[in-house]
Amino acid sequence: MPQKALSEVSTSRVEALRKKHLAVEAQIIDAIKSPSMADYYIKNLKKQKLMIKEELEALRKERKSAA
Repeated sequence: MPQKALSEVSTSRVEALRKKHLAVEAQIIDAIKSPSMADYYIKNLKKQKLMIKEELEALRKERKSAA
């Protein structure tokens, strides 16, 4: 894949992950506010958020090494 196309794909992927990260963060905040939410649900959301963050970091490193 040409460098420019790779950059465009990774940029759109980064933006999608950032949006997803913010959405999961909002879900966590809402879940914490609700006393009826189970702890395992909140833990699951936090794991999802961490996985997204790790993927974002991997993409950033990939983009730096390609530059």
